[in-house]
Amino acid sequence: MSEIQLGYGRSLLSFGYDETRYQVLAGNSSSAKPLTDVEIGEAFAAPIESQPLDDLFASGDSILIVVSDATRATASAQIVNLLVRRLIQAGVTPSDLAIIFATGIHRPVTADEKSELLTPFIAQRVRTIDHAAYEPSEMVLLGTTESGTPVEVNRALQDFSHVVITGAIGFHYFAGFTGGRKSICPGLASARTIEATHMLALDFDSGGRRAGAGTGLLEGNAVHEECERITAMIPPRFSINSIVDDRGRAVSVYAGDWRAAHRMGCGAYLADHSTKIEATRKIVVVSCGGSPYDINLIQAHKALDMAAHACTEGGTIVLLAECRDGLGQLTFLKWFAEKDSRALEARLRDAYEVNGQTAWSLLTKAERYQIHLVSQLPDETVRSMRMIPAHSLNDVLDSIGPQQAGYIMPRGAALLPRLQPA
Repeated sequence: MSEIQLGYGRSLLSFGYDETRYQVLAGNSSSAKPLTDVEIGEAFAAPIESQPLDDLFASGDSILIVVSDATRATASAQIVNLLVRRLIQAGVTPSDLAIIFATGIHRPVTADEKSELLTPFIAQRVRTIDHAAYEPSEMVLLGTTESGTPVEVNRALQDFSHVVITGAIGFHYFAGFTGGRKSICPGLASARTIEATHMLALDFDSGGRRAGAGTGLLEGNAVHEECERITAMIPPRFSINSIVDDRGRAVSVYAGDWRAAHRMGCGAYLADHSTKIEATRKIVVVSCGGSPYDINLIQAHKALDMAAHACTEGGTIVLLAECRDGLGQLTFLKWFAEKDSRALEARLRDAYEVNGQTAWSLLTKAERYQIHLVSQLPDETVRSMRMIPAHSLNDVLDSIGPQQAGYIMPRGAALLPRLQPA
């Protein structure tokens, strides 16, 4: 027997398994070392398709720094601290700096989270701004895209002479990857703009997901391309995107032009965070990777989506997701009143909401697999989403009887299984 530690919130769950039955799926980045401050500074000085950071800003500039919220691990505490210091060294005064949190339609960032995301030193000395996607008075209309999307973004983006975006590159189940343009849209867009872009992931004519919208896909991805068009209407002066390890520490940084640096980082991420499998298996045990990836169910769904790539149709997925913040949206459960995913899709066609699409994606998987959820959510809530509540991993494995061949995914949200039969 072997043993593995699986992330669950801020703690670890031990899982003893038979190596003859279970295979651990992992990427190629496990040996990557965290970057030092000097190494990150070198990325600022030799950016991708951009002038060095120090040459882009000077005294008299006002700069808005965009930072991800608490649902992302981006190594922002280290990166933003270094960024602020470099900007001040370049002549920018602290009073001309501000940090805005790209929450999209997520809840606001708490005071404790701000200190954790920025370090207490930066949080106390640089003004922070909270984004409110549902507050029209905080938005400014920049125009419309060629496809007719209204471009409403936080007016703070126009109140500063320059914008610097920061974030982390990871997989996204329909936008392809996180990071880059997502700091602006959906990060700082209005709810109306977010809905218009996210709706492009669905094909209401033929049903289901639109071709090109999927994990690890950028070319021909309508959601990605629309978010890029919106970001180009700003556009950011400089971009810093990290790739982080299982402890949220930066192991790579792609800095420079907001398009070019992000695209290069996405290519590297796909190479290091995907793995070939010769066949799907009947059982997949998947951890989101712990906090913040399992902070709520909407975030945890991303690991579930990855596990589905490795599970045989009709098989069992055991999802470890603490969900200490609950579902992520109070209205999320309303979508599961529909009898099946087809009815939910029809409802989205008439009254689309972003979280309704996540509910649809979850429901399609619950119809294809038996999903056992180990979480802090009430049992009745889990059942209403067509999943099976569980209180421990061992209880689940005991309940499903004789164990067949399975996979274990310790960092579910950060690994894409790619089926390539021998």
